[in-house]
Amino acid sequence: MSEQLLLQGKILGIEEFLLAKPPQEPLAFSEDELFVGRSQWIALICEVLPRALLAELGLARILLGSSGGGQFLLVLPEEARGPAESILSSAGAQIEQLSQGRLKLIWGATELLGDWAVVRKRLNDELRRKRSTPLSARAEDAFQPCAAAGSAEAEEYFARQLGLETREAAVIGWTPDAPGKVLPGAGKYTWNLTANLSQDGITLARHAARSEDGHHAATPAELGRRAEGRAVWGVLRGDVDNFGIRLRRLTTIEEHVQLSVLYKQFFAGELEVLCSMPEFWRKVTILYSGGDDFAVYGSWDALILLARELQRLFHRFTQESLKDFPGPEGKTISAALALAPQPGTPLASVFGQAGWNLEFAKSADKNCVYVFGRVLEWKQLNDAAELKDVLTRTIADLRLSRQFLFSLRSFYGPAAAASGAGALPHLDRGWRFHAQLGRMLGGSRDREAQKLRAQLVADIVGKNAIQPKLRPAGLVGLEWARLSTEV
Repeated sequence: MSEQLLLQGKILGIEEFLLAKPPQEPLAFSEDELFVGRSQWIALICEVLPRALLAELGLARILLGSSGGGQFLLVLPEEARGPAESILSSAGAQIEQLSQGRLKLIWGATELLGDWAVVRKRLNDELRRKRSTPLSARAEDAFQPCAAAGSAEAEEYFARQLGLETREAAVIGWTPDAPGKVLPGAGKYTWNLTANLSQDGITLARHAARSEDGHHAATPAELGRRAEGRAVWGVLRGDVDNFGIRLRRLTTIEEHVQLSVLYKQFFAGELEVLCSMPEFWRKVTILYSGGDDFAVYGSWDALILLARELQRLFHRFTQESLKDFPGPEGKTISAALALAPQPGTPLASVFGQAGWNLEFAKSADKNCVYVFGRVLEWKQLNDAAELKDVLTRTIADLRLSRQFLFSLRSFYGPAAAASGAGALPHLDRGWRFHAQLGRMLGGSRDREAQKLRAQLVADIVGKNAIQPKLRPAGLVGLEWARLSTEV
């Protein structure tokens, strides 16, 4: 029996590649089409490449351990090391060319001998060595520029073949003549695309809200116009907290593969199901779902509701699937929302801002969400949703103008929305807040008006009458209500 190898591959530079600006020459397609195509390619290449490698070497599909999210893991016989590295080298060269040198495919292989912690350390050491010495494999031509002649062809491939075609394709293919590409509907080897876990297919979340004529995916500006209140669109990004630590604590390769597949299936399956719901199907489009993260864009109001629902489902998922694993690592999720300042803002720009917001949120706390300039715990976001409902009902029932919301907003000061996770000011004289709120509500002694005022006080400054403090959820709720009521 031949010795077995464990091979792990990773793609480096994904964020830089996605955010790279297109060439300056006039394009036959939009920047957003190019960005979406790039996202589709990144989501698919690490699914297709390991399957294609096994198929090209005549090996069984069961040798694929995990794939997606910018990396893959598979088992090979020792005699397949050379042919496998040859295929990966060709694929890596084309991946680097298509990305204009921004992406790099690295891989490491080691004998599947000893404890899993030892095997994992050997793999990580080899990957770290290749990451730290990027010129070692191509010292002679390291400083030669990438072929600029292929840039227009590459951008055309991303924007045209990997846009709507991939979202509608039943199968995805691969051919050894173009090892760094994925081909919708064609290729020497093909695999079914599905949103559900399949032994033979590729799991991919690819819901896209349609345009009014139904012939193509709706643009971000179109999705913004479908929002309730102000016509604004945005990007929502999410990431599992301390997922790497959770993987490092696993004791066997079987646990590693099982958990990786579980997380990937959760994001792909639940996102696809959620986006098909009546509240989301015309307002939200999926950019990608990875092994431990996701990104979607659409109407601002739908994105907030989607984040709340996905966090609720993820909590139930981890309670059931990770109940035998001690510790909080990998059991919570953080997310961040970024809104487009203008309807025509490039999608890549808002995507990058959402990524920055997510990093800010995760550095401030875990199990949290960044929305409207504040970092909140998920429970606080639910409180903000309740306050938004109370405010909109108050305006409707008491026939108040929207100036009421701006007056409430003034209690937080001009810099509160941009202060991130910082502390909000105390109210030195809480009675002034109550008196001003009473004047805003018109001094009505109606029982319903009094109940609304009491609820607003509790939601904005809490129930501590001695030392009231403005709550961050109150600021988010006010901004939420303001956008919801704007025509």
